[in-house]
Amino acid sequence: MAESFGNSFTVVEVTADDGETQIWIAAAKPSQALTLVLAAAPEGSTAELLDIAPTSEQQRTLEELNLEPGDVHRLDKA
Repeated sequence: MAESFGNSFTVVEVTADDGETQIWIAAAKPSQALTLVLAAAPEGSTAELLDIAPTSEQQRTLEELNLEPGDVHRLDKA
């Protein structure tokens, strides 16, 4: 049986080969988030989990992205 992605958001920091960092959101458990984000990030990137719990307002914003379990989304700089 396949493992469930869960119903939470995980925050991942990605560092590209050129040193640029990006913040990604994964609609998955932390144990799966790194793999999912690295599959979508530029080749050669590294990633690490950020131990950040979204505020209530941030949680609502993330829910508005309508991510399905297993989806990832890069947050662009404002």
